[in-house]
Amino acid sequence: MNVGGKNLIEINNLTKNYGQYKAVDNVNFTVKKGEILGFLGPNGAGKSTTMNIITGYISATEGTVKVDGFDVLEQPGEVKKRIGYLPELPPLYMDMTVGEYLKFVCNIKKVASSSQKDTLDKVMNAVKISDMKSRLIKNLSKGYKQRVGLAQAMIGDPEVLILDEPTVGLDPKQIIEIRNVIKNLGKKHTIILSSHILSEVSAVCDRVLIINKGKVVASDTPENLSKRLSQSNRMVLRAKGPKQEILKIIKGIENIKMAEIQGVREPETVDILVEGSEDADIREALFYTLVRADYPILMMKSMDLTLEEIFLQVTNAKEENGHASNIK
Repeated sequence: MNVGGKNLIEINNLTKNYGQYKAVDNVNFTVKKGEILGFLGPNGAGKSTTMNIITGYISATEGTVKVDGFDVLEQPGEVKKRIGYLPELPPLYMDMTVGEYLKFVCNIKKVASSSQKDTLDKVMNAVKISDMKSRLIKNLSKGYKQRVGLAQAMIGDPEVLILDEPTVGLDPKQIIEIRNVIKNLGKKHTIILSSHILSEVSAVCDRVLIINKGKVVASDTPENLSKRLSQSNRMVLRAKGPKQEILKIIKGIENIKMAEIQGVREPETVDILVEGSEDADIREALFYTLVRADYPILMMKSMDLTLEEIFLQVTNAKEENGHASNIK
């Protein structure tokens, strides 16, 4: 992903009120050309409202949005030329075939008739739906409907793609497929990817921006965000042997703060949640201690921070400092 120095999207003092309710509260951020920005937050945090304002679908109460230097209110046509948008529910016509629908979108976006075939071939190849061209959209799986939604967003070759919860409701295999499509799109487009799932944005994004109750509470790379907000060293391991004996051995290892049994997933094994002292790498000690006891480790993985844990920490920081904790 080639992230340049130019700010392609600039959001300044963005506010959206619905009566007394502030859906978006004085939000400021930029997105650089070539960047994939993960827009993270719980349901109702203000993500979709912010994206709808960027696309020009709804207007802001206060503040400005510029895309490639064009103001969304003053020059909406120029902004919309540069944005492809996939809402949480793709705007599909179920009784059309994939080809008919995408040709319809070409006409709406004023793609020249002479260029439409090449455009359709290009976007269908990009999201791998070429063999679905003659299928009715209503007969496609949810995963393929999402791909058609991505394809319509790409028509017109916009510089910016805004994707609102693109994997919601998909099964694990479909999620991986859509993630791979988005990664490939990120080679040529600037992308804002909205999700309330931390692992989702961590998998594909250069940077994560967290919004909660209409305010930006953190902004950083996924790696730095987890590292800076994490106050513990936690992992889950699966070992073969008697569970109470294994638990006792682990609790006796240096720098182990906590160990508790999580359950049994395989016969004659035990899953144990282990927490080490801050900045202590406990993996080698766990490995060699259990090997010496003849209890092999079958699985060991770090525990990712949950979204709830991250919000707890940034909220605490906000209360202590009296303002939002913008982690840069």
